[in-house]
Formats: sequence, structure tokens, C-alpha cells
Amino acid sequence: MISFHTPYAKVDSSPVLEAIKAESSSGASGYYKLPFDTLALESALAYSTREHFSSITDLVIIGVGGSSLGTRAVYAALGHSCRSATRRVHFLEHTDPFETRRVLESITLKSTHFLLISKSGTTIESISLVKFLITHFDLLSSANKQHLSCITDSGSPLESFAKAQGLECFTIPANVGGRFSVLSLVGLVPLSLLGLDISALLQGARAMMESFFAGKEGHIIDKAAFLAKHHKQYPISVLFSYGSVFSELNRWFVQLWGESLGKSLSQADSSSTQGVGLTPVGLVGSIDQHSFLQLIVQGARDKVVSFLSLSDECDKVDSSEDSSFIVPHCHLAGLESTDFVNGTPFLRLLNLQKQATLETLESLAIPTDSIVLERLDEWHIGALVVYFELLTSCTGVLLGVNAYDQPGVEFGKRRLRTYFA
Repeated sequence: MISFHTPYAKVDSSPVLEAIKAESSSGASGYYKLPFDTLALESALAYSTREHFSSITDLVIIGVGGSSLGTRAVYAALGHSCRSATRRVHFLEHTDPFETRRVLESITLKSTHFLLISKSGTTIESISLVKFLITHFDLLSSANKQHLSCITDSGSPLESFAKAQGLECFTIPANVGGRFSVLSLVGLVPLSLLGLDISALLQGARAMMESFFAGKEGHIIDKAAFLAKHHKQYPISVLFSYGSVFSELNRWFVQLWGESLGKSLSQADSSSTQGVGLTPVGLVGSIDQHSFLQLIVQGARDKVVSFLSLSDECDKVDSSEDSSFIVPHCHLAGLESTDFVNGTPFLRLLNLQKQATLETLESLAIPTDSIVLERLDEWHIGALVVYFELLTSCTGVLLGVNAYDQPGVEFGKRRLRTYFA
């Protein structure tokens, strides 16, 4: 289960729910259908069990933005549970030569598989990297091409290239944007190769999606309505995640929120435009209690803070109390002032720090809400992914923006080309 505490005013959810149903039916975005795609699940599972992977110890994912952030988010949250997994994962996301060199120095071709992910099939960073890897490892030779596979849109230039070269190539629906694609083959293939239970991931996602469309997750629309109504007063959305396992999920949220909701609106009475959007900030507790929290507490009152945490039971690997990490009953001379937490499980201490921070913000009338995962597993992470996606879509509807395009991103891409003209 996931517990949501959303203290925002209840609203009539019907108009937004109907708008989201219309989006799903019209195909404006295909992410609504992903949790129900059994064919994609079967394809990913079948691929990950091929004989080729029996000798693979390293998976290198070549992709940027939505092609990598979702996988990073899920794996960072759940990689600790894959104790039987024998594969390491590396991400080549942009053309930083120092990171590329670091990755290459840690792998050998014989035990490595390269997975190129590009929705458009022409992403400059990813294609430039794969050009280097193809040259460096001779990946298009008959002896080595099994070490390279691709995921892209159907009909993209990358699919055409992969077919011509005899490379394994998976395709995703064209109406699934990169930042909404983690539950497609973009995420399912690498996560399955890394040992995660992708069936359970989709089951959790499906449960949240079905519950929302059945009208049982009204808190999502209540929160979206508050954010949209007060977007000028509170233009900054903070996700304060308590636990380092959520650090990559924060990065995924920043892309999802910023790229979906930061848009220009045409003025009805002129040709000018105005910008609208909510600036996302991802924090990790309790680390950022010692930095960014000061700005929230005594800086400008322009932030809404959502807390994400795990229940106290999540660190138990079995039924034994001894399985928890606990602050020892250790008394150090001169440090007696810290003894008040002795005997406290680490996760319990982390959650108490979260609660103290949350109550402090509430006392200052800073808008807050909270999400608590009862377990840290694939089912719960799948449900959490869909929660954030639905919240994004609902907020987009209420702001009056298209949450599924990113025209602002294209400006810099076009300018880059002029440098090489």
C-alpha cells in the first residue's frame, strides 16, 4: 500500500477525470496503456533470458533524458533487492569524455551488452556515443553485433539502421513520450536484464491506473487543482524524498514535471506569449535539511513541499528485529548530547527527522503533503511512477497546457546545427 496525506481542499474531480479519460481514449498520450501491455512484458522477459546474456556481467545504457532517467530511478530504488543479480549497469548519457573513459575502463566487450535507446533515433548525444562505441569495439562485425541492441520509435531512422545491420531492435508506441516511457520497453528491457521483477512493476502501475480511472484517487486531482490554482503564488514544487534510494527518482521527477508543465501560452488578444509552469526541485532527506531547508523555512514563501518516505518496516530483511540497522547504545565521552537517539533504528530516525521537518513547515503555513510507501518493492515503485505521471497530466489539464510536447527543447537543437553549417 501507499499512504497519501493530501490536505488540500476537495474539488469536483469529474471535469479533470473526464479530460484524462478523453486523453487516454484519443491517444494523445500512450502512457495510460503501458501497464496493460502484456506483449511488451513478454518480449522483455523473453529477451532477457536469451543464451547471449548468460555471460554478460555489464549492461551499458546509451540514452539521455527519458531514455535513461526512468530506468535509473527504478533501479536506484530497487537495486538493493537484486542480491542474486550479477550484472552491473552503466549509463552513457551525454558526450562527457571523462565519464565515457571511466565506463570503458571498467568493462570488456566479451562480458558487456550495449543498449542504445533513442525515441527519435537521431538524438545527437546518443548517436555520437554509439558511433564511438561501434568504432572502438567493432560492434557491427558479425562476431560482435550481438553485443548491441536498440530501442526506438517504430519507423525511426534508428530502426531502419538496426534492420539494415541485423541488430536486435525494439520499438515503442510513437505517442509515448520519453519522460513517460519507463513502463514501456524503454524501461522493461534493461530492468529485466538487471534482475528486477518487471511483472510486479507493471502490476503496481496497473493497480494505480485502474484505481484512478475508477475515481478512487481523488487526492491526485485535489493536489493538481491546488497547484494549478496557486501556480503564481507557489511556482516551485519541491519533492523532499527521505532516503538515498530516491535520489534518481528525484531526477526523473524533475524532467517529468519541468518538461511537461513549463510551456508558453498564446495570448488571446495578441501574438505575444506568456510562460507558465512549476519549477521542480528534488531534495534528499535528511541530507538537504542541512542545506536547502533553510531557504524553504526562512526564504520566500513560494514553494509547495511534497514529502516521500518509507515506512519504518522497510529496512527489515526478515522478521527479526535484529535485521534493522540501529543506533548502538554507545556512549562517547564528550558526545553525550547525542545519546537521545541511541537504540533507534536508522530508518525510524530518518522518518522522525522527516516528521519534524514536515511539522515545522506546517506550523509556518507552508503547503505540504506526504507519500509513504509501506514496502520498497517493484509493485510499490510501479504504482508510484504512475502516481507522478497522473499528477503531471492532471496539473497540465488544469493549467491548460499540452503536457506531452517539448517545443522549447528543440530551439537549442536547431541552433546547434548552425554551428556546423
